[in-house]
Amino acid sequence: MSALNRALIVARARAWIGTPYLHQASVLGVGCDCLGLVRGVWREVVGPEPEAAGPYSPDWAEASREERLAKAGARHFDMVDVARLRPGDVLLFRWRADTPAKHLAIATADDTMVHAHDGARVCEVAISPWWRRRLAYAFAFPGVD
Repeated sequence: MSALNRALIVARARAWIGTPYLHQASVLGVGCDCLGLVRGVWREVVGPEPEAAGPYSPDWAEASREERLAKAGARHFDMVDVARLRPGDVLLFRWRADTPAKHLAIATADDTMVHAHDGARVCEVAISPWWRRRLAYAFAFPGVD
């Protein structure tokens, strides 16, 4: 595969806009959650998923208290400084300071992202101050230029 570029990642993330929210799913146009969105884009731009996500409940992070997504991100992506995020980076948010990070999105510009959330369809939104305060980690796809 040739070098992965950020424009391709952004284009593939935007292709998921309108996909209904469906917990644990990862099927373009049919349903996905935030992890399913990232998994689906990975499959489209990198290839087969490097590991199975396994089952998880909506409250798994609070129950386990483990930074499960951050650890998986560090295994399969390149960690980047959250202050220097770029289009195509994977963003990982924590809802409160005392809970593990558990919401994912893909940056589409310095100030916008695509994400899936409960009760809605995949959409592109501003990375507002509210989101910036909750941004805990950022990762680049492996091999991105």
